[in-house]
Amino acid sequence: MIRKYSMMALATLVVAVGVQSVSVTAYATEQGEQRREARDTRQTGRSDARQTKVDCRQASEKSNAQCRQDKRSTKQDTRRTARDIKY
Repeated sequence: MIRKYSMMALATLVVAVGVQSVSVTAYATEQGEQRREARDTRQTGRSDARQTKVDCRQASEKSNAQCRQDKRSTKQDTRRTARDIKY
């Protein structure tokens, strides 16, 4: 009788551990995909910011400091977007 209950307890424990390990793995995979997407967004933002500064300097409408500020604001907007994706 005791053996029957111990086998049931062992089976319940194995099932519980298995379910938890699957959910942790799925969460880690999802989190990794979010980090990757955020990183890709930041990479794209860097190249967009460079192009913004190049275009600004070629247009000669603003000073170099103003063009630098445009580049910074472009990068900050991209970082904000990446944070929204990640968290």
